[in-house]
Amino acid sequence: MSRTEVRLSDAELSSWEGLLPPWPGAQEDGVFVRRTPATGAEPALFVHGLGGASTNWTDLMGLLAGHVDGAALDLPGFGWSEPPASSSYALRTHVRAVIALLEHQDLGPVHLFGNSLGGAVSTRVAARRPDLVRTLTLVSPALPSLRPRRGMDPRMPLLLLPGISTLLSRRLAETTPEQRAAAVIDLCFGDPSAVPEERRREAVEEVTRRSQVAHGEIAFTGSLRGLIGAWLERGQRNLWRQATTVRVPTLLVWGTEDRLVDVSLAPKALAAFPASRLLVLPGVGHVAQLEDPETVARAFLALCEDSDAQRARA
Repeated sequence: MSRTEVRLSDAELSSWEGLLPPWPGAQEDGVFVRRTPATGAEPALFVHGLGGASTNWTDLMGLLAGHVDGAALDLPGFGWSEPPASSSYALRTHVRAVIALLEHQDLGPVHLFGNSLGGAVSTRVAARRPDLVRTLTLVSPALPSLRPRRGMDPRMPLLLLPGISTLLSRRLAETTPEQRAAAVIDLCFGDPSAVPEERRREAVEEVTRRSQVAHGEIAFTGSLRGLIGAWLERGQRNLWRQATTVRVPTLLVWGTEDRLVDVSLAPKALAAFPASRLLVLPGVGHVAQLEDPETVARAFLALCEDSDAQRARA
């Protein structure tokens, strides 16, 4: 598998001087949303992964500005969003937050992007509400798989146990924000040394903020448990079964060095989503939209171009 299996668009991408700062945002429908400047282009919504935030999409949103009007939300309890009123971090809570935002925008179907946990959320949104989704782009989606991941912190499964998760959270609190941010970068990036210092500083700021709010660790642990709970669902709620019902054009993106959602899951995902294509990026980890945003942007634009051409022929 290689990136050459997916056509890349040669469309002009937006260019910016230096590293982009996070896009400005505001509270909308109970969640914090960052937006690129409106241009009248088709709308897009970006959904981050477990422990992430809307800032995970800064560079990709910047490259696609002008092609889509981008919005990235902080899921309930993450980033600048308040915890859910229900206090539940089940997958359905995050799904409802995304659907509520899309319904309130009333912009018609959007180009929906999801990474990791956000990929599972976006899969369920696309399956349940096809009227809200124009295309689907999933970066290392956290689809059901209980196989151990290579390189994963062996303490991660222990977070599913209430008593032990509290103890581990206390021990994590004893580390500095710099240490915690560095550990996340080392886990999520194929080449951590390539992460710019400014992005490292932003990661430290995000870890610091999360440690200063009472719900920070609760949101992470609760969402992890909610994700595993969704993995165990059967019947019509099973995520793999829901993937087979998604009819919109779908781009699947994986990195060969992903240590959280192993690339070995990619062929199964490609077979599950009916109208899908697969982009595998050599040397890239769990967050391809951060590590190689240009290639992801060009693969997405090619998906849109091919979809438009197919509709024109119909």
